[in-house]
Amino acid sequence: MVTLTRDECRVLGVLVEKAQTTPAQYPLTLNALLVGCNQKNNRDPVMTITEDRVFDAIDKLRQRGVVREAMLSGSRVTKYRHVAREALSVTTDELVLLAEMLLRGPQSVGELRGRATRMHPLDSIESVQALLEGMMKREEPLVRELPAPPGQRAKRYMQLLCPDLHPLDHVSGDAHSGGDDDAQREAAGGTNPALELRINQLEEEVRTLRQAIQKLASSLGESDPLI
Repeated sequence: MVTLTRDECRVLGVLVEKAQTTPAQYPLTLNALLVGCNQKNNRDPVMTITEDRVFDAIDKLRQRGVVREAMLSGSRVTKYRHVAREALSVTTDELVLLAEMLLRGPQSVGELRGRATRMHPLDSIESVQALLEGMMKREEPLVRELPAPPGQRAKRYMQLLCPDLHPLDHVSGDAHSGGDDDAQREAAGGTNPALELRINQLEEEVRTLRQAIQKLASSLGESDPLI
């Protein structure tokens, strides 16, 4: 089974996330990967990683057959894409769950469903449970079940690509606490809906502005000024 370092986990998680959430800007440049690795939302813990560390992680992921350079006509900079589905023999549903655990650590079924759905639709908590169980029963398991944290009833699940990526008692920073599981909040991932909406709106505004700048640069015969 592929075994990754902490930096490789963050880089792979970002590649999977951006491929699903911002396909117009994918594959990613080194700079875009650096920004994604160090962004503050949808990350736990938040990291401050250098460009050299990102590049080293990319190089090692390429050697492991998980990441490839993307040769795009007209592009003057190197871009990168993941081939994790093939390398890990997983479906898109399974991949986004793994990516969510790489980016935020151990989580409950409801948290995983609510958060990973931003990358790819997941039908129900029951379907996510079945996906996790399938990854646990593989000859080389990709997921492990953890007991519920103190004061909570929901079991959590961790990825095994880098078992020591997060402490076993790690609880994702925006997970709700308390002894009673609220299924509705669980399905929403335990996040602040207003904050999540605002972040999504800002990300959409940035994408729109970027596309406008790219179109303007193209009409003037210039290369993309944001790459």
